[in-house]
Amino acid sequence: MITRVVVPVVIGLLYVVVMSLIREPHRRRFNAVMLAGAGGAYLSGGGLDGWEFAFTAVITYCAYRGLDSWTFIGVGWLLHTAWDVLHHLKGNPIIPFAHDSSFGCAICDPVIALWCLRGGPSVVDLIRSRPGPLKGSGGVTTVQ
Repeated sequence: MITRVVVPVVIGLLYVVVMSLIREPHRRRFNAVMLAGAGGAYLSGGGLDGWEFAFTAVITYCAYRGLDSWTFIGVGWLLHTAWDVLHHLKGNPIIPFAHDSSFGCAICDPVIALWCLRGGPSVVDLIRSRPGPLKGSGGVTTVQ
């Protein structure tokens, strides 16, 4: 059970770290494209008939608006989370041969959404700029 939750969270965190390597404004635009792709993930047999097309249209709108807004990207990932839950309960999994894949996606997506709703900051830059006990001392500490 713990791996069903921990692994998707780790995947979400890895996504955030990798995306942090892309400089702005390209990071936001690239994430908008990723959201658009995720919006069509269930089209090939999600099991919810015409609703799959309606959902894809909503996510496409969020992705388009996301080209200029991290908030729309974050909202889109939260909508995708709800869609994952619905598929886990009533539809087909996002990966046909992995029964719990929609459940995992529903755990992973909010991690990405929260990062997007914070403006998609570079966690790499945040770590680099964080003052540490040895920062600026050349690695040598002195006792006074």
